[in-house]
Amino acid sequence: MADKEHKEKKIDAAPEKKAEKRPKGTVRLREKFEKEVKPALMKEFELKNPMAVPHLHKIVVNMGVGEATQNAKVIDPAVNEMGAIVGQKPVITKAKKSIAAFKVREGMPIGVMATLRGDHMYEFFDRLVNIALPRVRDFRGVSTKSFDGRGNYTLGLRDQLIFPEIDYSKIDKQKGMNVTIVTTAKNDNEARALLKHMGMPFRQQ
Repeated sequence: MADKEHKEKKIDAAPEKKAEKRPKGTVRLREKFEKEVKPALMKEFELKNPMAVPHLHKIVVNMGVGEATQNAKVIDPAVNEMGAIVGQKPVITKAKKSIAAFKVREGMPIGVMATLRGDHMYEFFDRLVNIALPRVRDFRGVSTKSFDGRGNYTLGLRDQLIFPEIDYSKIDKQKGMNVTIVTTAKNDNEARALLKHMGMPFRQQ
């Protein structure tokens, strides 16, 4: 009987444990979008249907590791660092074709990548704009021109040390990365307005 009660308690406790794993900042950013950003965008673009309001779809983070063509061991630190930054296990990207001039063979590991959706996407965006970017030396804002014409924005970061999750003493080399924010916006103007309302610190023109 005692065992049965113990099992029931474990089952009841499971949902609470799952809730604790929810990324920090997620609820705050989601609430901001629903309560502040969505109404503002509907008014700005004269949208009558709430479903037509542009929103974040996914965020793709890429870290190139060119040295991996000469030394495959450098991929492991990159995987660990990317995992710490995005909060999930990244995948190793491999060369799609051979390039003799760069001594690259098809299938050779050349970097790491992570695609973030849902809670992890909102949590990462929150940390990126409120913690990481302000840590960039002489930061004056990000460019407003890095859109692709289809409502997506790509941001280049010079090194991984702007993220507080990275331990400076354990870094062997600075690694740059690209962050591509994919939105459901129909054009760059909508995407720019969305990201600005979400807190992206665009540079003053």
